Amino acid sequence: MATKLGINGFGRMGRLSLRAINQYHQGKLEVVAINDLTDARTNAHLLKWDSTYGPYPGEVKAAEDSIVVDGKKVKVF
Repeated sequence: MATKLGINGFGRMGRLSLRAINQYHQGKLEVVAINDLTDARTNAHLLKWDSTYGPYPGEVKAAEDSIVVDGKKVKVF
């Protein structure tokens, strides 16, 4: 069973943390929530199209109050 965690702040470090968790810790860690001032649509766009690290290799979609990353829903507060 994966340890569930939330990311407080979805700026550069928050987005990189989510990418690293999904790439290197799949099955051990699972991001279930993001606390950020920005709306879910903008957060999804920033995660998908990173100007420094390139586009996110998986699927990223925005929902009303969450983003879906590689088929897993992440609630945005």
